[in-house]
Amino acid sequence: MINLARRKALKTGGGLGLLGFLAAVGLLQSGTAWAERNNHAFEVKTLDEALDALGAVLPENSAAIQLTAPETAENGAFVPITVSSSLPRIEQISILVDKNPTILTANFILPEGTEGFITTRIKMGQTAMVIVLVKSDGKFYRAAREVKVVLGGCS
Repeated sequence: MINLARRKALKTGGGLGLLGFLAAVGLLQSGTAWAERNNHAFEVKTLDEALDALGAVLPENSAAIQLTAPETAENGAFVPITVSSSLPRIEQISILVDKNPTILTANFILPEGTEGFITTRIKMGQTAMVIVLVKSDGKFYRAAREVKVVLGGCS
């Protein structure tokens, strides 16, 4: 007979021990790896409101941003997106979809020294423009691409 209580206690103790070890060697610092969420930016319903909530005033197009997205997505529930940028000192990467119920789809705050590269999957309700905003040195830059959706993934 397996003693499940003993197994759970060992598992919990091991996890706490690892957490204590990481804190002791300085790999875990308060607030370093915790994400922030701009709730207002995720709640707005128009592209202009989303740009305003992010603080992006007239972002200019940039060839230094590479947005990789399918031309046609068979299923809007799983649309792969990759963003890479050679801009210096990237602070933030945001993905917006102009016809989604929630315009701001993803927002990544990057710590100093982080490479400007993300890959994720987003949901799209219908054919729309996918817009990427990259904040570099306090200024916003953009890249965009239309993605045709065969089967919508947002409701």
